[in-house]
Amino acid sequence: MSDPTQPAVPDFDNRDPNSPGFWDERFAERFMPWDQSGVPEAFKTFVAARDAQNVLIPGCGSAYEVLYLAERGWPVRAIDFAPGAVEAARKQLGAHAAVVEQADFFAYQPPFAIDWMYERAFLCALPRDRWRDYAERMATLLTPGALLAGFFFIGATPKGPPFGIERGDLDALLSPHFELIEEREVGDSIPVFAGRERWMTWRRS
Repeated sequence: MSDPTQPAVPDFDNRDPNSPGFWDERFAERFMPWDQSGVPEAFKTFVAARDAQNVLIPGCGSAYEVLYLAERGWPVRAIDFAPGAVEAARKQLGAHAAVVEQADFFAYQPPFAIDWMYERAFLCALPRDRWRDYAERMATLLTPGALLAGFFFIGATPKGPPFGIERGDLDALLSPHFELIEEREVGDSIPVFAGRERWMTWRRS
């Protein structure tokens, strides 16, 4: 039986989330169940508690959070490897469109030392065989004391994306490089993530 809370899935040609074309098809059809169409409260709370710092947002999608930071004068750079996502982000950003680049996170060299890497539906967009690459690249890009903070989708899923991760597996993935310093429940998740998102702040060790 179909879930009435989830949008019907169009008949897509591309089934490989490692391919930019997978995401381009979904942006073209406006099938974006991961898109909150706004800025989550936990993000706003996190931003309000600190001074402006250098932020990188990988897999930025429609870039609502990018705009939120840019309008407040934060030095932010956002990347996505799908041309359709970059186009959507630039439309959203208007005068701030230049902060978005089309790039592969695993090869990207940011223009500044990153103080905060924002995680939102990026890890869970990656197939499980890329998770170790994710952790190692995060550890490479973040210097000791820098933060990996955002939303993590907890609990295994039979297929994806989103690809959920068991809590113990997440700890095992990140703890060689990071220390968990904050964890909170999320109360305003969109349906695809409801009940399974946690806001976590990990500090590079």
